[in-house]
Amino acid sequence: MRIRYETFGAVFDMAYVALMSNLLLVVGCLPLVVGLVMTDPSRSWPLLALVAPACAPGVCAVFAVLAAFSGERSTAVVRTFARAWRASLRRATALGAAATAALVVLGVDARAAWGRPVGAAAIPVLVVAMVLVVATALLALVVVAERPAVRLRDALRVCLYLAVRRWYLTGASLAVLALLETLLASRPAIALGLAAAPLLYLVWANSRYTLRVALGPMPGLAPGLGRRTA
Repeated sequence: MRIRYETFGAVFDMAYVALMSNLLLVVGCLPLVVGLVMTDPSRSWPLLALVAPACAPGVCAVFAVLAAFSGERSTAVVRTFARAWRASLRRATALGAAATAALVVLGVDARAAWGRPVGAAAIPVLVVAMVLVVATALLALVVVAERPAVRLRDALRVCLYLAVRRWYLTGASLAVLALLETLLASRPAIALGLAAAPLLYLVWANSRYTLRVALGPMPGLAPGLGRRTA
């Protein structure tokens, strides 16, 4: 009976953390969620790009919740989310803005090169650059979730190196993100209500494994990233 009770308790805790994380993620990304659901992204993408950086602190906070549950079985989801959101607000938003701006510039360049002779050489390079931007920003968000005071320049340098070196792990994380994006486009209620937290957990765990050289065992940070503020 004791084992059965503990098993049910663990399942309940996981379900609670997942559902509450989904809810808080929607709240943290509300402008982008509303824009994706209520508009045609192919036409409203400039507005979506404008509000997208505001989602970065929410994603950082969800990563912090998942880290706390994975490491300590903490179910204080709201408190952990709020604390991580406040701590990462400035750096995560700056990171999101830089990544979004880079993706917009690269995407516009790729669109301009489409159908032209230069496109055969330029488009593959631009696509690779976009993938690297997304992969580096994703790893950096995991770093900021654990060390909100990290200097972004140091984090980005290490994350870019590890994203390329652990390319197979990077590919797995991007595949999970692509699955989440597909679900969001086709079944937004399922994506936001049920699937977001489990899929983001896979992304976080995979990214955390990629970063283990820099972050070390939970939750320390190697001297290469430092404890200095920007």
